[in-house]
Amino acid sequence: MVSLTILLPGTIEAQLKRDAGLSFFEYHVLAMLSDAKDRTRLLSDLALWTNSSLSRLSHVVTRLEKQGWVRREACAHDGRATNAVLTDEGFNHLAAHAPAHVEEVRRIVFDQLTPTEVQALGAGIGKIIDDLDADTTALLKPPTTA
Repeated sequence: MVSLTILLPGTIEAQLKRDAGLSFFEYHVLAMLSDAKDRTRLLSDLALWTNSSLSRLSHVVTRLEKQGWVRREACAHDGRATNAVLTDEGFNHLAAHAPAHVEEVRRIVFDQLTPTEVQALGAGIGKIIDDLDADTTALLKPPTTA
């Protein structure tokens, strides 16, 4: 029997390649930039948010730059650091293809489950994530306001 960890990523990757011309990792980079303030993140922060090495991320950002979807710029607060910025063209590409991607994930994963099963899946995955890396999980959580 083939495992979910083999079938699911491959199916999602194929849909993104076919419909958006993006790998899942490239899509994830664009999505993490679209969620950031001013659609900008330090490359080091983007590496954390995408669970990537700076080297791998740099190669992907270069590919996305060639498409006109991302640009690099010096960080105004730290001259040694570089930001990745999602361009308007990149944002529009992501916005055009995100609904089909979300629909495909919904169809593949959630349409197969009852609401109770979805809730149980969320609770189970939450426990796994918390256990895998509590420090990273804490870093990725939005700050709370008092």
